[in-house]
Amino acid sequence: MAKLKITQRRGLIKKPVRQRKIVRALGLRGRHDSVVLDDTPQIRGMVQRVLHLVTVEELD
Repeated sequence: MAKLKITQRRGLIKKPVRQRKIVRALGLRGRHDSVVLDDTPQIRGMVQRVLHLVTVEELD
């Protein structure tokens, strides 16, 4: 299964609670923190909501 490397690039100060919860649910704890997750429709949907706060790399 393909993997996604998600890195938080921007802080969550003054961001809506919904976006904070999504970033936290992805497993990100702070700026410059990265996680590697399976490429599923659920993860893709969460990333779409906070795309302005994170960067995404596709891993093989």
